[in-house]
Amino acid sequence: MIAPIRKALDATLALLRQGITPEKIAQAVALASVLAVFPVIGSTTLLCAGAATWLRLNLPLMQLVNYVLYPLQLALLIPFMSVGTRFFSLPALPPLTQLLKLVASDPWGAIGIFWPATLSGIGAWLLVSPVVAVAIYAILLFPLRRLKLTPATEGSTS
Repeated sequence: MIAPIRKALDATLALLRQGITPEKIAQAVALASVLAVFPVIGSTTLLCAGAATWLRLNLPLMQLVNYVLYPLQLALLIPFMSVGTRFFSLPALPPLTQLLKLVASDPWGAIGIFWPATLSGIGAWLLVSPVVAVAIYAILLFPLRRLKLTPATEGSTS
């Protein structure tokens, strides 16, 4: 009974210690920040988890940044769609009040409007996110290096 608990605790501690160099922390925060505002609601948790696993970044840190920035995702949803529809020469989105009325009265009609707008919002996000990620990484790296974080050594007991 103790062995499975110990195994789960060791796995949790390994996740927390993963990617604790200043560069890895800055990468995790920058990537999580741009993934957290991806203009498709409900997708960011999986995107952050997948990116953390694939790039071996700190998963708990990335999910924390993702959850903290959730209000920003909601705030940027319509702007991303608006910029995308202009950039890709699609019909403009109706005002928010009309959209809400349309969702209540004709959900399929709302999907017909939101689907191209969502795709164009993803296109706008793809154009903006690399620049924002690099900026966040550059801004965080200097102060994180000054903290002189050192990775935990394997097999050390504290």
